Amino acid sequence: MKIVLLGAPGAGKGTQAKVLAEKLSVPHISTGDIFRANIKGNTPLGIKAKEYIDKGQLVPDELTVEIVKDRLSNPDCANGFILDGFPRTIPQAEYLDKVLSDMKIELDATLLIDVKDDEIIKRMSGRRTCPNCGASYHIIYNPTKVEGICDVCNTAVIQRADDAPETVLNRLETYHKQTQPLISYYEKAGKLKVAEGADEVEETTARVFKVLGI
Repeated sequence: MKIVLLGAPGAGKGTQAKVLAEKLSVPHISTGDIFRANIKGNTPLGIKAKEYIDKGQLVPDELTVEIVKDRLSNPDCANGFILDGFPRTIPQAEYLDKVLSDMKIELDATLLIDVKDDEIIKRMSGRRTCPNCGASYHIIYNPTKVEGICDVCNTAVIQRADDAPETVLNRLETYHKQTQPLISYYEKAGKLKVAEGADEVEETTARVFKVLGI
């Protein structure tokens, strides 16, 4: 299956992408990962992308699509792929449609993992990380045995700046403004499938498999 994955930050896209990739025996393609691979490998596309990144600029849509196209042309994508983190905007979706059409590839589905904003804020602002050993916790779903102290190395855990409530709200605002219009875009194209995100990862996975019919 060829699937584009949508969802707000903290909705659990990365987790479900990995589960789906394993279930379907297709690659999980994260745009962040392929950018890093191209830059590390010093590929022509990676060199171009690095020029923008080094200047603190966004990589243009055309170049991002070229990097995605290059990855989709690899043999391991012949039977499908899970595209995670792209497209993020309508122009990117239109570029992607053109590229897929040129490659004679048709998407099977665009899967939205739908989680309400207040739940996302609860999930993300409750995260805690050990600055010493990197262990991850959550004050509700996976608390430390001793409040505020890492189980592994007894260091005081912290809330990363990315997980502060005001940062989460800003990220959600960006998502609603830029990415949410994609939901209507793919709905009109008849590709949209929606799975409600649950507190339990396994329950979300069961819903994802059900809506995809796998």
